[in-house]
Order: sequence, then C-alpha cells, then structure tokens
Amino acid sequence: MKIRYLGHACFLLEGNAGTRILTDPYGEIGYPLPRVEADVVTVSHGHYDHCNVQAVSGNPMVFYEEGDHTLEDISITSFVSFHDEEKGAKRGKNGIFRFSIDGIKVCHLGDLGEPCSASLTEKLLPTDVLLIPVGGIYTIDAKQAKEFVEHIQPSVVIPMHYKPEDLDINIGGVGEFTDLFHSILKVRMVGSELELKKSDLSESGTKIIVMERVKA
Repeated sequence: MKIRYLGHACFLLEGNAGTRILTDPYGEIGYPLPRVEADVVTVSHGHYDHCNVQAVSGNPMVFYEEGDHTLEDISITSFVSFHDEEKGAKRGKNGIFRFSIDGIKVCHLGDLGEPCSASLTEKLLPTDVLLIPVGGIYTIDAKQAKEFVEHIQPSVVIPMHYKPEDLDINIGGVGEFTDLFHSILKVRMVGSELELKKSDLSESGTKIIVMERVKA
C-alpha cells in the first residue's frame, strides 16, 4: 500500500491492485490542492477544507459519513462521530472512515472533535495505520490525540490537520503532538510518499511518522 500526503487531512491511498482513495480534499487554505486523480473520494464532513470533490479528476465515486462498501481489493466502512465535544452542537457531525487495503487496516478520523471514550475506541479496533488530527481548536488537540493513540495502539500513527507556516487556519503545529512521544516512541520524518507492507507492521510498538506534503 502506498500513502501520499497532500496536506491538511488529505491523503491518497493506493493498494497493489491500483485502486486510489482520496480523503478529505480541501479548498483554498493558504496553499492549493495538488492536481490529483482518484477512483474514490471520502468526505468526513461538508466544511470547505474537507469537501473540495470537484477538484479531483477521474470521475471518482464519492462516499460521505456513513456506509459500507467493497471495491474489488479494498473495503471501506464509515460511521458518524462528532466534530466537537458537545455531541455536534457546535460543529455538527464527522465521518470516520476505515479502509482495508492489502491486508492493512487504515483509519482516517476526519475532523474528530469528541474526546476519547471506550465506546468510540471499540469501533476503531483493530487499526494498523491511524491518520489522526492533532491541531486542536476545530478537532481534538495533541494531548487528546495521544490518548487515542494509547487506547488504539496502532502500528503506525500519521498526524494530520495541523498548522504549517502557509496554512490560513489557526490551529496548533505538529510539534505539540510529536513532543509528547519523543521520550517513549520513535518519531520519524519522511517525504510525501510512504510505502507499507503488512510485514512492516509486525514489529512491536507504535511509530509516529510525520509526512511532508506533496507541493502543487
């Protein structure tokens, strides 16, 4: 499985059979969405920085918030969570998407804003690769994200929805999250593409991987 990070909460996931899934394509947020083609687009919610479906080439199928889908080599399950700590009263609902790609279970938390709970984490297990927002303000913050990591214990954690210098949205930086782990887990910085095999996940412990986004 290949993972490309396009910035914010947008990833391009591609299995060995070639199916391409794009998560949460964004509108103008200080930097443009790179030109991208996909077979499937998943949208966690309708805010402009997560639902720029019209910018995606390839006439993709688009999946929102809730449902189960099987596409040849990939299965997709999604369910509704909340965009805030008040059960959606402030910012509405948020879709969480779980993918099974080449035997690897990937979970994209979208703009998750509700705190960690046993009922929620039970739905997220098992997860091999966790794509988790860490910037706070509109989502869970770094400390809340760490709590999810501790409960889910994925093999790989990739932070998203944080502030690089050119992002127009006022949220926290990725360092606020990674600094919570440096003493206990290995934090790796990689480029914009990551390739994973099921056998790569057999090593014990969780790894935090910070990806560099693809530039337009």
